[in-house]
Amino acid sequence: MSSSSVLDRAVSGRSWDPRVACAVALVLVFLCGAAAGALVMDFGVHRSHIPSFETPAGKALYFDRMQKELNLTPQQSEQMQSVLNDFWQYYRTVLSDGKQRVETILNDEQRAKFEKMLQQQLPR
Repeated sequence: MSSSSVLDRAVSGRSWDPRVACAVALVLVFLCGAAAGALVMDFGVHRSHIPSFETPAGKALYFDRMQKELNLTPQQSEQMQSVLNDFWQYYRTVLSDGKQRVETILNDEQRAKFEKMLQQQLPR
């Protein structure tokens, strides 16, 4: 069936073949869903539901998950919390050191752009 015959039917007021109407509706729903998904991903909405690993809420979620999935004893939980706190401190130190090292090789304009890039990566 050519597209001109579909348009002719729509213009002339005749009813559409149910199969064609269904196919057109499915394509439109799919395209609308794809467009909505692209917009959501572009605006970063998907990030707002999961706290960053660096935040207290993110640390608590990660620890709770480990505690439940590994079925840790109270003693293991305490030790795990200590290990994770050490890791998070190490992680922050490495990030800070890396940032300082990068900033030493950039000029003022580049440093401002770099800082803006880092701010865009932070959770909202």
